[in-house]
Amino acid sequence: MNKQQINIIDSFGREHDYLRISLTERCNLRCMYCMPEEGVHLKENSKYMSKDEILLLANSFVKLGVKKIRLTGGEPLVRKDVAEIISELAKLDVELAITTNGILIDKYLNIFIDSGLKSINVSLDSLKKGKFKELTRRNYFDKVMSNIELLIENNFHVKLNAVLIKDENDDELIDFIEFTKNKPVHFRFIEFMPFDGNSWDKSKIVSYDSIIKIATEKYGKDLIRLTDKKNDTSKSYKISGYLGTFAVISSVTNPFCDSCNRIRLTADGKIKNCLFSNSETDLLSALRQGENIESLIRKSIWDKKEIRAGMNTMEDFSDPAEHHKNRAMISIGG
Repeated sequence: MNKQQINIIDSFGREHDYLRISLTERCNLRCMYCMPEEGVHLKENSKYMSKDEILLLANSFVKLGVKKIRLTGGEPLVRKDVAEIISELAKLDVELAITTNGILIDKYLNIFIDSGLKSINVSLDSLKKGKFKELTRRNYFDKVMSNIELLIENNFHVKLNAVLIKDENDDELIDFIEFTKNKPVHFRFIEFMPFDGNSWDKSKIVSYDSIIKIATEKYGKDLIRLTDKKNDTSKSYKISGYLGTFAVISSVTNPFCDSCNRIRLTADGKIKNCLFSNSETDLLSALRQGENIESLIRKSIWDKKEIRAGMNTMEDFSDPAEHHKNRAMISIGG
């Protein structure tokens, strides 16, 4: 792992060494919290980063101290040259990871193994076949579950992500936790967040406090709070005697901004210094024009707001006008 100085720091002293690269805005699911049912308007191919441009930008970030790169989408595995991208990024001195909806994992399993990619996040918003189809608007439940088992069999570090939405899938909370009883997975419950096109309102949030209240009522003293790592976005727990663990990512009700070390690079080559920010820095155009990329990266992160892109209170967060200024989640990258 690289030991170079961290050169990407914001005005609050937060060091940024974790880059999330979106490879595409395309996806083979239509999850209700991520993408409008009709999909999103796709730009012409020239507006997106090519494989070589992704590698050039990744190298620039690594020179500035990035230690971890996670590939996201859309669905990153629908990109035709994803195997080449993974293989090339694996040559960098970084920890490489990926977030996927799980549908194409079996196709790329050997690429993951050969590249040394061990950390894989899989979206799984329901353990019920019918509800899965309703939430994703597609019928891939059996395929996803089979591929999760495939990852476990091959000793990958598997995190399962469920966006909890009130009156949609929150009734499965205990089922999700029970899934960790005999499987060495880390199930993460993500609060429903507002983005353009996902019909968010705060009444649909299943909060961190309510999740832990339900878990405590069910498991009592067997519910164990784990020690989180410095830059973890989640608060982790396990049930005594269970193989796996679970966690809550409380981006809305209890944000983790004070320890944020993340940078997002969209598929069209824009930096978003916060998931909720509606301002972006166009690295791709600058790269193509031969400009100094590193100075743009530093300035973008330096200008980062202290909390949720300036939405400091729940009142700010609840303003619909703020959500529509931002992209749909599918266009940002998970």
